[in-house]
Amino acid sequence: MLDQICAIVDRLEPRLIEIRRHLHSHPELSGQEYQTAAYVSGVLSSYGLKTQELVGKTGVVADLPGAGEQRGILALRTDMDGLPILERADVEFISQKAGIMHACGHDVHTTVGLGAAMVLAELGVALPGTVRFIFQPAEETAQGARWMVADGVMEGVSAIFGVHVYPSILGGDIGIRYGALTAAADDLEIHIVGESGHGARPHEATDAIWIAAQVITVLQQSISRTHNPLRPVVLTIGQIQGGRAPNVIADHVKLRGTVRSLHPDTRTELPDWIERIVAGVCQPYGAKYQVDYRLGVPSVMNDPGLTQIVEFCAEAACGREHVQLLAEPSLGAEDFSVYLDHAPGTMFRLGVGYPNQVNHPLHHPQFEVNERAIAVGVKTLAYALCRYWEQGHNLVLSAGI
Repeated sequence: MLDQICAIVDRLEPRLIEIRRHLHSHPELSGQEYQTAAYVSGVLSSYGLKTQELVGKTGVVADLPGAGEQRGILALRTDMDGLPILERADVEFISQKAGIMHACGHDVHTTVGLGAAMVLAELGVALPGTVRFIFQPAEETAQGARWMVADGVMEGVSAIFGVHVYPSILGGDIGIRYGALTAAADDLEIHIVGESGHGARPHEATDAIWIAAQVITVLQQSISRTHNPLRPVVLTIGQIQGGRAPNVIADHVKLRGTVRSLHPDTRTELPDWIERIVAGVCQPYGAKYQVDYRLGVPSVMNDPGLTQIVEFCAEAACGREHVQLLAEPSLGAEDFSVYLDHAPGTMFRLGVGYPNQVNHPLHHPQFEVNERAIAVGVKTLAYALCRYWEQGHNLVLSAGI
C-alpha cells in the first residue's frame, strides 16, 4: 500500500504545489475563511468526497466512509487561517491581500490535508472505518477548535492526527515528539489603581506606573525562585497602557500578557500565585489591583501509541535519516489540544526549512516554505491514516478509550 501511496503523491505533487500557492496568494483572517473553505470544498468534491461547509462557522468537514462503520472514525485536522502581517517574502505567489499572509504555514497544512484526502480517494481501498478530514478556521485566535467541537466534529472519533510546519527542520524531514509537544497558553490582564497627582510631588500620589513596573519585575524574578525549574513557566507582559500626560502621575495602568506552562499542576497554581505577587507589591503602597486570569488552550500531549504510528510511517515513507525525535517541547501553543479532550491524538512537525540559508521563524513577514515538505507530509499522513486500522485502533481499544 505504501508504494501505491507514494506513486500517487509523486504524480499529484505538481497539483499540490499549485494548490498551496493558490492558498498562499489568497489568505484570510481567522473566522473569515469563506473563500478558502469554498476552495477546499471544491477540491474535496472533485474527488468524490461529500463535504459540509460552515462547520465551526467557517470550517469544512469531509468523511471518507469505511467498510466497517462499527470501527469508528479516525480524524485528520488541519487549519486554514492566515495572520494580519504584511508579507515581505520574495515569492512570485505573494499574498494578494495587503496586510494578510500565511506566515504560519496553514496554507501548507490545508494542502497536506487535501493531499491526504485526494490520495485515499484515489487509492480506492475501503478502510475498516471512516476517515474524517477536518479543515479548521481560527487557530491563530485559539477559537476554531472549540467552534468545530461545538458543531460535533469529534462525535464518534476514536483518534486524531495533526501536523504543523517547522522552519528549523529541513524540508523533507519530520520531527516526532512523544509526550508534551506544546505549552498551555493563558491570557493575563492586571489593573493597577493608584491615585493621581502632580509629577513634581510624587509623595502626594500613588504612582500606578511605578507600581506596575515593580509588579512586572517581581513577577519575572519570582518565577525562578518559586517554581520548579524542571517545569518551565514563561510569563510575558506584551501591552502596557496608562497615563494621560507627562507631568501627571498616572492613577491607572493596565497590563496584558500571556502565560505559558507545560505541566497541568503548575498551570493550576499560576492564577493564585500571580495574584499573591500582585497583592504583595500593591498593598504596601496603598494601590488597588484586579487580576483577570483567563484559561486559554491546554498543552498538546501526544499519545504514545499514535505517535509511534506516525514515526513508523514517516520512516517507511521518507527514510530513517529524515525522521528526528525532538528532545524538547515548544512553549508555543496549538488549539489542536482542544480535540485531545475528546479523543487521543498526536501532532508532528513537518520540516519546511531550506539548507544553507536563513530560515525566518513562524509569524515573520519573510517566512518562506520549502515546498519539498508537502509531498513528505502527504505520504506520511496518508500512510498513517491507513496504518492506524492495523495497529492504532487496537491500541485505542486496549486503552479502554
